[in-house]
Amino acid sequence: VQLQASGGGLVQTGGSLRLSCAASGRTLSNYAMAWFRQAPGKEREFVTGISWSGGSTLYADSVKGRFTISRDNAKNTVYLQMNSLKPEDAAVYYCAAVTNYYGDYVGSRQVAGYDYWGQGTQVTVSS
Repeated sequence: VQLQASGGGLVQTGGSLRLSCAASGRTLSNYAMAWFRQAPGKEREFVTGISWSGGSTLYADSVKGRFTISRDNAKNTVYLQMNSLKPEDAAVYYCAAVTNYYGDYVGSRQVAGYDYWGQGTQVTVSS
């Protein structure tokens, strides 16, 4: 599956952005999906994940209550709604996919837990 992330940009502190991750090549309903981010000089970190059905989600503590992951399997797209953005949210955001192994598998918090990655979209938050 090929993943294409989009929607990044420059936003002021407290603002909102919605990222999209469009899949092609395979139907997205076969995969659990996640968003990771990587700031300059830092390791790539888990942000949020969602099961193939959308029924299970997982969030990093740093974004809980501000970010919302969702998916539309009919459109082969996963979304990340980011509200109340902070300067520390600035990073390149990557979407990732892993084959659904069982039930409503929500995926891993680890980079190594994903098989497919998008190219990343830059999010910049001005203070």
